[in-house]
Amino acid sequence: MKKIFNILMLFCLIVSCENDLDINTDPNNPANPDKSYILTAAQGSLVTVMGGNLTNLGGFFAQYHTQAPSASQYLNIDTYNINTDYANRLWTELYAGCLNDLNYVVSVSNEDGDAGSLFIARVLRAYTFQVLTDLFGDIPYSEALQGNDNITASLDPSEEIYQNLIAEIKNAKAAYLANPTPSSVGKQDAIYNADMDNWMKFANTLMLKLYLRMSYTSSVSSSEVMSLINEDNFISADAKFSAYDGEIDKSNPFYDVQLDRLGDVNNVASNSLLQFYQAHSDPRIDMVYRLNNAEIYRGLDQGNRAAFASEQAPSFSRPNVTPTTPVYLMTVSESNFLQAEALIRYASGNGAEAKYNAGVENSFLTYGLTSAAAQPFIAPGGDYEYVPDADVETALRQVMIQKWASLAYINNIEAFFEVNRTKYPETVASGSEDYEMGNLISSINSVLPGTQTPNSLFYPDAEVTRNPNMEQKSSITDKIWWDQKQE
Repeated sequence: MKKIFNILMLFCLIVSCENDLDINTDPNNPANPDKSYILTAAQGSLVTVMGGNLTNLGGFFAQYHTQAPSASQYLNIDTYNINTDYANRLWTELYAGCLNDLNYVVSVSNEDGDAGSLFIARVLRAYTFQVLTDLFGDIPYSEALQGNDNITASLDPSEEIYQNLIAEIKNAKAAYLANPTPSSVGKQDAIYNADMDNWMKFANTLMLKLYLRMSYTSSVSSSEVMSLINEDNFISADAKFSAYDGEIDKSNPFYDVQLDRLGDVNNVASNSLLQFYQAHSDPRIDMVYRLNNAEIYRGLDQGNRAAFASEQAPSFSRPNVTPTTPVYLMTVSESNFLQAEALIRYASGNGAEAKYNAGVENSFLTYGLTSAAAQPFIAPGGDYEYVPDADVETALRQVMIQKWASLAYINNIEAFFEVNRTKYPETVASGSEDYEMGNLISSINSVLPGTQTPNSLFYPDAEVTRNPNMEQKSSITDKIWWDQKQE
């Protein structure tokens, strides 16, 4: 399995730290490596997790795919029976790989007076910590990444981490704007080619996401949200890592593992999304799924393997991920849906329709469709026409359903976070679902009672074992701090 993580070294000459290091071990790199290569390594490490393990996990939890009846590789995920060693690899890769490498770039950029590279690394570090705390809750933050100086880092409360991440982004912006020198890393920045305007927009969009993640808590600041909205400087180009050439260990990580190495036998289309697309004749279905061996689209109700025990994966539609499919950190579509939500919540909905329509349109563009293809859906009378409503939740539901439909194999784990936060699409009992309007069901073979679904992950057993300051949580139904919507 170690080969999975070799994907990240596509054109970088220096490798990141080894996968078996814990989060407090310095990267095992040659002395004084070029920071531009280390930035590439950090980005590669991040997208290997985002586009690999978390695309797989998020696909199950957001119900884009389910376990094929004839295989059982991910039955533990599909049944919500995840154990305490599940996250060992992704935790180590993000801490010991991505975050350690980003810390190195921060340190060297500071020494070099390279304000641009420093800004990129600080913003990516905030993004990575946001993913980790949204997955696990309380995590090592203020005491993390100190090497041998502290090998038993304490956990910071996730609510405090959020406030620190927002402060970090603000400080990074202020420091760069006070000394706006361009980054020296050039094309070794595999996301935006060191275009500082794009990275500033990325920082603003990330900050908007952090604020809105707190929307059901008392910590949200409507004035801060509207200040960002009024500044109107959000991403205008998808933040994506697309340096895959389709060769061995140089392919999209989900494709490399699930379709190539494991033989494309596990992940089959979940009816939750497939039938939503079908009910609306949505052409995105062609981009998200492949036809089955009978040349039709066919899915499976989440977890309904017993009813189809004799059928192989090719009898169902499967994810349409190719060797060169990019891994996305954030998209223009997501940015527009965030803005639409902000306007619904804090500006009486004024301007929300335009941002919602732009979200749908840009989703089509990200999937490789045309803007024209989206127009009939958002036009008056179209299936996805935005209907203003004085009730915030009624108006918001439209946005969140389209956001869920737009994130499939773009950013699966983000879809899972947003379902947990907003409860859209709603999770209902099997048999009462309405896939046309957008519904999820509790996996039919779930080990959890009723319609309960996972809210977080167990801490990695390897970390709990060696860090006395880390106490294992009681259940994967433990909620992240921002998950406070009353149901």
